[in-house]
Amino acid sequence: MVVLLDDSGAPIGTADKRLVHGPDTPLHLAFSCYGFDADGRMLLTRRSLAKRTWPGVWTNACCGHPAPGEDVEDAVVRRVRRELGVEPHDLRLVLPDFRYRAVAPDGTVEHEVCPVFVAELPTTLAPDPDEVLECAWVAPSAFLELAETAPFLLSPWSVLQAAEFRRGSALTPIDPASAFREPADH
Repeated sequence: MVVLLDDSGAPIGTADKRLVHGPDTPLHLAFSCYGFDADGRMLLTRRSLAKRTWPGVWTNACCGHPAPGEDVEDAVVRRVRRELGVEPHDLRLVLPDFRYRAVAPDGTVEHEVCPVFVAELPTTLAPDPDEVLECAWVAPSAFLELAETAPFLLSPWSVLQAAEFRRGSALTPIDPASAFREPADH
């Protein structure tokens, strides 16, 4: 189930996730999480080819939908555990008011209020193959450059979120440079 929202972002009901994503997707609650290792590298994941929306594209570490009545931070932890098989640490909300609407090539629409988090993740992952096709640890600057030069390789939400990080949006309660810092030299 997903939480349906009105235009102001207030909950107005719930709907079955399998039925809500289509050509007329109503506004609903979601989240995105960007993962970093202790050296400042950022995790990109490639969505499983079995995913209904944007299969096979690269995106942030994890995204999903809180269940009705579930705290968004708890949902992030639950999905990181399920999708990546690891425990996130130092979870921080960085774009609390992010929202977007995107249309996939098959006409499926994503229409979400999608708070964005960053977290520190262990580098040894156990990804769920139903969710994640492959993973890559990259310099944050490489992700930002990819979002600018080849956005078709990434999920539309990650491209829009990258633009927010590049701008250092006033929505961000922490300095984006601290989340998107360069990896330490080894």
